[in-house]
Amino acid sequence: MNYSEAIQFLYGLRLFGAKFGLENTFKLAALAGNPQNQLRFIHVAGTNGKGSTCAMLESIYRAAGLRVGLFTSPHLVSFRERIQVNRQLISDTEVARLVVELQPLLKQFPADHHPTFFEVVTVMALKFFAEQKCDLVIWETGLGGRLDATNIVTPLAGVITNIALEHQQWLGNTLEKIAAEKAGIIKTGVPVVTATEEPEALAVIEKTAREKNAPLKTVATADVQSRLAGTLAPPLPGEHQRLNAALTLATVEVLQKHIPVSEEAVRAGLETVHWPGRLQLVKRPSGQRYLLDGAHNVAGAKALRSAWEKNFPTARQTLVLGVLQDKDWPQICRTLAPLAARIFTVPVASERAAGARELAAACRAANPAVEIAACDSLCRALDQAANDRFVVVTGSLYLVGEALELLGLSPATGGERALNEWSVRPQPLPATG
Repeated sequence: MNYSEAIQFLYGLRLFGAKFGLENTFKLAALAGNPQNQLRFIHVAGTNGKGSTCAMLESIYRAAGLRVGLFTSPHLVSFRERIQVNRQLISDTEVARLVVELQPLLKQFPADHHPTFFEVVTVMALKFFAEQKCDLVIWETGLGGRLDATNIVTPLAGVITNIALEHQQWLGNTLEKIAAEKAGIIKTGVPVVTATEEPEALAVIEKTAREKNAPLKTVATADVQSRLAGTLAPPLPGEHQRLNAALTLATVEVLQKHIPVSEEAVRAGLETVHWPGRLQLVKRPSGQRYLLDGAHNVAGAKALRSAWEKNFPTARQTLVLGVLQDKDWPQICRTLAPLAARIFTVPVASERAAGARELAAACRAANPAVEIAACDSLCRALDQAANDRFVVVTGSLYLVGEALELLGLSPATGGERALNEWSVRPQPLPATG
C-alpha cells in the first residue's frame, strides 16, 4: 500500500460517521497492544485555543530536550499534520505502514460497530508515538472530551482552555452542559488547569475536579501579565494568545515535579512556537498582506475582531469569509462585517458549508455601506481581491487551509482536507456517571 491508497482507505472510513463513546477505541487500542500505556500525556480540551496551547506546550517541552509527540485536528492541508514528532510530520511511508497494520484488527469488529475515522487515527497516533519512544505526547481532543476517542488515556495533566457555545446539537445547548462534556477528561487524582472564566462553566469544572479529587489550577485574564512577566510573549498575535500562553505556563508549573523545565527552555519554546492559520500574517513581495485566521465560531470571531482593531486599525481591509452551516454564522457576520471596507463571501469546501449568498445577505445587513459580493469559490474571491492591499481570510480552518494552498504557502495535496469531514446524527449524549 502506498500513501495515496492509505488516504483513500482512511477516506472510506468517513462512511462510518462519528460516534460518541470509548468502547471501540479501547478495543482497537488493546488489539494494537495498548500503546498508550507506554506514553505520558498532557490532554487538552476546550472550545477555542486548543491547538495554539498544544503548540506552545510542544515547543517548550521540545526546547527542554524531550522527544515530543503532537496530536491535533483538524489538519489545514495534509493529513500528516495530525501526527507529529518534534514538529516533524509523520512520513507518507509510516502512514501507509500503520494503515496496513491496523487493517486486520478492524476485521475483528462487527459491521455495525466498525471504528470510525477518528477512532482509527487516534490508535494510529498512539502506536506511532510509542514506536517513536516519545517522552511526552501533547494530546488534543477531537470533539467534546468525555466520550471523545482521545479520552482512553490517563494523562499527567488535563487542560481545559475555555468554554463557549459550540456543537450544541451534540454537546448540549448550555455552557454548563458543554462544560460537563469537556470536564469529562478530568481523571481521578490528575491535576487539571483551566482558563475558563464563564462562572457557570467554571462551576461545573470545579465540581468535577472535587468529585475526582483532582487538583485544579485556574488562570484568569487578570493573571496574564504576572504570569508572563520575565517571559517573552509568544510570537502568536492576539490578546487571547497571551491567555493561552499563561495557561501553558501554568501547566508547565503544575508538572515541574514530573518534568522539570528550565526558565531558559520556557523562553526558547515560547519564542519559537509556530502555529499556522491562527492570526497568521503573510506579506507578499508586492506589499499585499493577508491575515489568515480560522475563527470558526463566535468566540473566535470576537478574538479576531479584537486583534484586527488593535493591530490593524487604519488598514482598509478586504474580508473573505466562508463559514460552516452548523456554526452561528449570522453572529459571525455581525461581528466581522462592520470592520471591512470590502467583503467577498465564499463557500467552504465542505458538505456543511453555509451558502455564500446567505453569508452575503447577513454581512450586508451588518454593513450596508460597503461592496459585498458572493463568489462561487475562494479562488474567485482571491482573484477579485488581487489588487487589494490587505485581505483577511477567515470563518473556517478548512477555508484557511485552502487559502494556504492557493497562495502557494503549503504544497497542494489533492483533497486531503476532505478527511476533516465527519457526520453524526444529532442525538442526546449518554448520561454522565
